[in-house]
Amino acid sequence: MQRTPLNGRPEPEVIVNFVDGLSYNKGKMEAAIFSGELFPPKPAVKAKDSFVAKREDVDLIVRELEIPRAQAERALAETKGDLEKALLDLVSPGHKSGDAR
Repeated sequence: MQRTPLNGRPEPEVIVNFVDGLSYNKGKMEAAIFSGELFPPKPAVKAKDSFVAKREDVDLIVRELEIPRAQAERALAETKGDLEKALLDLVSPGHKSGDAR
């Protein structure tokens, strides 16, 4: 994006030499930035196994155990939607859904 000053000539390309011997070329720097070579994009963060609990199951746990909705949703997510296992996990402190009976 070059500006044209009042005299009609385009703005000269900026080249700066630094004390350490490196130089900066405006056109090449802009091309590197816009192409993504200079700052590569961050790797995409893998989404957790998103699980959406059934509203009826969450409502049942919230109503019967009188716990926050977020805690009920978390319990259902940990058991992959198994209501029975989620209830056992919530009412039995030592019980976890993966434990053998």
